[in-house]
Amino acid sequence: MKFETHTLSNGMKVLLAPTKGSESVTVMIMTATGSRYETKKENGMAHFLEHMLFKGTKKRKTPMAISGEIDGVGGQFNAFTAKDHTAYYAKVDARHFDVAFGVISDIFLNPQLPAAELEKERGAVIEEINMYEDMPMRSVFVEADTTLFGANHPLGRTILGPKKNIQSFTRKEVLEYFQRNYVATNSALCIAGSFSKKKVLEAAQKTFKKMREGDLPTHRMYEHNQEAPRVHLKTKQTDQTHCVLSVPAFPIAHKDEIAAEIVAVILGGGMSSRLFTEVRERRGLAYYVKADCDVYKETGHFYMRAGVSNKNLEKTVQLILKETKKLTMVKATPAELRKAKEYLKGTTALSLETTDAQADYIGYTTLVRGNPESLEEFYKKVDAVSAEHVCAVAQDMFTTNKLNLTVIGPHKNEKKLLKLLKI
Repeated sequence: MKFETHTLSNGMKVLLAPTKGSESVTVMIMTATGSRYETKKENGMAHFLEHMLFKGTKKRKTPMAISGEIDGVGGQFNAFTAKDHTAYYAKVDARHFDVAFGVISDIFLNPQLPAAELEKERGAVIEEINMYEDMPMRSVFVEADTTLFGANHPLGRTILGPKKNIQSFTRKEVLEYFQRNYVATNSALCIAGSFSKKKVLEAAQKTFKKMREGDLPTHRMYEHNQEAPRVHLKTKQTDQTHCVLSVPAFPIAHKDEIAAEIVAVILGGGMSSRLFTEVRERRGLAYYVKADCDVYKETGHFYMRAGVSNKNLEKTVQLILKETKKLTMVKATPAELRKAKEYLKGTTALSLETTDAQADYIGYTTLVRGNPESLEEFYKKVDAVSAEHVCAVAQDMFTTNKLNLTVIGPHKNEKKLLKLLKI
């Protein structure tokens, strides 16, 4: 997917990805900040601020005025917060570009952060935390980050933050975080779909020329120094045990990043992957079993996850470790490697079919990765990975001292599980 990059005089990026034949357009504004830019006291602030931007501006004074304008044209709007970026977007019929642009730019530039709404939104965010706590299939990821990165590092903390923080944030603190992080050089306007390039650039120049300027926000770097395998149990009465087996991986643009993604596909990408075949199809131990990678500027997170019967946790962990060890000892066959590459390219292409996904992609690859890369360039990197490279990367990642096991379920014997963590 090709896109154009324009830079305003204040340093803000304008990213344009026109799509021929599209009936929709997505207007997204992304800023390269998230929960890893918070102090421990601020943890949860980025996500809380995301909620507050929809609570009113000088022009659109209430949440209903904002939502009603998008609803009035049958559009969709939302926002999301990650560890290293936050985004706000509206997706509408291309005829209503002005509505989407007007609403999203207004909430991003002119939020009022009303004190009354701040108090009400505490309850909503706390209920969101409660909701995910009741979803162990999801909350196990939060626990897995803590196991790998540690609770004292921002990467090891939850994006939503602890309830005590949400209850304590003041309007002044939220405003200070907003002003410190939402600056022009750290932000991008991302437009994907059907639109007039001339109209967008004129609107961007007029609307964002006076946007806040300031230094790029900074974050603590992470250094991995694990010397022995670790187990983290969150004992909870559940009908199913959810587990994540993870190891540190490679940062953004590392020479081994793509090879690690191929390792994830071979092990747990799709219904013909090794883990799916061994864990589910041949033994019926799990309904879901998958592998994937997360990447950050200085590190990465490779994880394999499954939901299993409480009684089958140990058996499943042993089987996952057995399959990872195989990949360190024997190269993937030409057919398996070829299939993994096509799977990775194909799923990437399919993930970019909608204009909101395209806007997200161009913002993330520019602001976070710092490397505006086309799909064609990505495909070339995938094709260049050899079986030897895959095996070498597996050997690098999968060693006993790097293993981290995170479990949510009715389990208490940490030492018993720790004995299983050997490759």
